[in-house]
Amino acid sequence: MSGDTDHLQPQKFHALDVPRIGGVSILMGMLGGLSYHSQLDTPDFEDLVQLTGCATIAFAAGLMEDLTKRVTPRMRMLATLLAASAALWLVDGIIQRSGIPALDRLLQHDILPVGPLAMAVTLFVVAGVSNSVNIIDGFNGLASFCVTLILGALAWVAYRLGDALVLQGALLGLGAVLGFFVWNYPRGLIFMGDGGAYLLGFWIAELSILLVHRNPSVSPIFPLLVCAYPIVETLFSMYRRKVVRGRRMGAADAVHLHSLIYRRLMRWAVGRHDSASLLRRNSMTSPYLWALSALSITPGLLFWDNSAVLTGLIVAFCWTYIALYRSIVRFHTPHLLLRKTTPSALRTEAVHHSAG
Repeated sequence: MSGDTDHLQPQKFHALDVPRIGGVSILMGMLGGLSYHSQLDTPDFEDLVQLTGCATIAFAAGLMEDLTKRVTPRMRMLATLLAASAALWLVDGIIQRSGIPALDRLLQHDILPVGPLAMAVTLFVVAGVSNSVNIIDGFNGLASFCVTLILGALAWVAYRLGDALVLQGALLGLGAVLGFFVWNYPRGLIFMGDGGAYLLGFWIAELSILLVHRNPSVSPIFPLLVCAYPIVETLFSMYRRKVVRGRRMGAADAVHLHSLIYRRLMRWAVGRHDSASLLRRNSMTSPYLWALSALSITPGLLFWDNSAVLTGLIVAFCWTYIALYRSIVRFHTPHLLLRKTTPSALRTEAVHHSAG
């Protein structure tokens, strides 16, 4: 029932049917962590339970798509907006600082304590980040390890500030996604699916909002930089589809950065269609994007309270992403990034895969 069987879709890069309900295991891991916290009598436990309940709404819509393939992107987006609205009401997950002076002035002069503009910005951000994790979920371990890096960064800053709610929430997600990661990478025995992607994207977005809202010393640019890779990938994909190609923004394609790396940097695998080569080629694609994600996260940890520096780092990351994308598209990829494997190594890999 849950197998991903549509191998011929442009964004699919696996050879065998794989269950795509890994999001169920991630949610169960988080619930297991919550049951442990219930025995500790921590002051933020109720907020953590309510936030998990909100995340379940986004997860449910994605899971229904995984099982039925009939839930439209619009319906999933509406479910995410509903989850964000519930979190805004229950745990005060609201954006009132953006780091953009003009927008901040508008947010501060909103008529109500939780004004319509702040609510609209919050819902837009949560929906966008939730979808961005789904966008980068293209290869074994890619999205799950990027999420691990992001949650680790949020946990570190929350720990330094003594924010127990964000710290505990980040550790819950971190433990659950690492438990999933060992089954997803490198062999792709299970996929997180839309359910897992929307669950983790929502979790990252809400923890980021809460970290900034509850701690005035944290720059609102910090979570933007930490999530720069999935956000930039999503925005660039929307631009590429609508402006460059004249297609719908939600139309699936195989021209994401991770798709290009898979097709053009793994030179040794060009023309090979056996399952061992496809598996190796798939799993060797993700580390390139982990490194790209770390390129924004690592300096963000050093300057989490400095908006000016963080803004410059975001500009630098966007330039790096576009330059890398253009070079790969035009077949000008630096030789350092090209991965080549000898025929003997390929035969050895095929033997190990068959034995497994």
